[in-house]
Amino acid sequence: MTERSSMAGATKADAQRERVLSASAQIFSKRGYRAASMNEIAAAVGLSKPTLYHYFRSKEEILVRLYENVMDHTVSSARAIAAAAPSPIDTLRELITYRVRYTCENQALHKLFFEEEAELPAAQLHTVRQRRSEFENILKTSVARHMAATGITLPTTPTVYVNTCLGAANWVYKWFDPHGGEDPQALGEHIAALVLHPLLHPAGPVDTGS
Repeated sequence: MTERSSMAGATKADAQRERVLSASAQIFSKRGYRAASMNEIAAAVGLSKPTLYHYFRSKEEILVRLYENVMDHTVSSARAIAAAAPSPIDTLRELITYRVRYTCENQALHKLFFEEEAELPAAQLHTVRQRRSEFENILKTSVARHMAATGITLPTTPTVYVNTCLGAANWVYKWFDPHGGEDPQALGEHIAALVLHPLLHPAGPVDTGS
């Protein structure tokens, strides 16, 4: 086999794996991981079951790969955004906008991601949680840097604040309507503006009524 034909074969195999992963995310999201079967996945992509096993050895391997793909995309995107942003607040704005957009554009995948974590093997679950912490730490660092540069304070800790921001961003998988006319990028910008308000407009003294 020539080098060119070998590369073409690898590309074809990679494309087939991506089709399997995309179909699996839809099926797992709709049916639940435990209820879904390799037969369903094979039928969805037009493969025989033995051929499907040529690409993935088990349903668990597919689940693990889907989680790995989400975390790889999330962490690499966060690093790139943080490296390119001109200021900590720009990093936060871009990261939250990205998180909303990516979740909206991959809604079934994120339904799976947020609801089927307990199905992961222990080793992969540990890795997912480590990488999630890495992503969260990029936001926490940006919050701390912005507060140090501006003197703005929050009524809570950076950890609670970041978790609140991510809760708002991640929860869109539950309610976003892809046919509702809302653009994922614009929605991300709107949510970012809302959650970043305390870092841009510090609250005045609390009126205790005394």
